[in-house]
Amino acid sequence: MTAAQLFDLKGKVALITGGSKGIGLALARGLARAGADIVICSRKEDELQAALAQTLVGTERRGRAIVADLSRRSESHRLAAEALAAFGRIDILINNAGYNKPQAIDCIQDTDWDALMEVNLHSAMVLSRAVAPGMKERRWGRIVHVASTFAFVSKEARDCYSATKAALVGLARPMAIDLGPFNVTVNCIAPGPILTDLPMSLLSDMEKKAFSDHTALGRWGQPEELVGPVLMLVSDAGSYITGTTLAIDGGYLVR
Repeated sequence: MTAAQLFDLKGKVALITGGSKGIGLALARGLARAGADIVICSRKEDELQAALAQTLVGTERRGRAIVADLSRRSESHRLAAEALAAFGRIDILINNAGYNKPQAIDCIQDTDWDALMEVNLHSAMVLSRAVAPGMKERRWGRIVHVASTFAFVSKEARDCYSATKAALVGLARPMAIDLGPFNVTVNCIAPGPILTDLPMSLLSDMEKKAFSDHTALGRWGQPEELVGPVLMLVSDAGSYITGTTLAIDGGYLVR
């Protein structure tokens, strides 16, 4: 195989949750440029349609935008069914949907805990369970959970968020064992400080600087800087990588 062939996704269909902005949008655009047809989802239709247009421009790929609120289990089931119906298959699943609502352990509300668990963790299980049979039948598939460096380190009031991200890392390992005999790989990425709306809306200027200062590179990352590593994991270039977590963090975890 040439280098170009190793990363070629022509003929593949990718489903990216949380695909209307930030990391999800960057990954959707990157996979479309590598040749994949794309399904993206989020809660807001206007954002989704604009994101789909950005994703497909200049690629000649096909795409579908599906509105889904993954804080409700029924919506995860519906998303899986509609995504599979749209193209007849899902070859690549990127479980990227997630959010954070910082609360100290003695302040957590049950409704908030349940909603974060549903979006950040349970939707990944539901969608993985839905697409795995087809991947096994075709004997090719790629599943990537978007975890976080907060699966390994944390800070105050990130109890639920860290729990969900650590759970994704734990989920990837047995999934890799279950699906490995069928040539299906399962991995996680653990982004560090990435310039997206979520951290920018939650952190003070002092906290933002503290995060950048803590990285070896001394800066926040751009969502587009995740595309290369993920493209490796979801293409033939990463065919012998499974059950692992790749930190894409500018050296945050080494400090």
